[in-house]
Amino acid sequence: MQKTLVALTLLLVPMSTGAFAQQQQRSGTPEEQAACSRDVSRHCRALMDQGDFAILACLKENRPKISRACNQVLLSHGQ
Repeated sequence: MQKTLVALTLLLVPMSTGAFAQQQQRSGTPEEQAACSRDVSRHCRALMDQGDFAILACLKENRPKISRACNQVLLSHGQ
């Protein structure tokens, strides 16, 4: 389960360090990225520098407000 959690959080938020930030590498399919990127920007922007687990927690806290597509991504990854 922890591997799934890590994979999901990497999918949702671009890496925020040095070379990774410049390359904006992300995991997950382009469809999964597109499904949640707007929700992350809208509901979790203030937490973007606090790491992937903070973003995932934020999305879960805001589950009633996030899009159906992003919710489905979370569900498909066991969240």
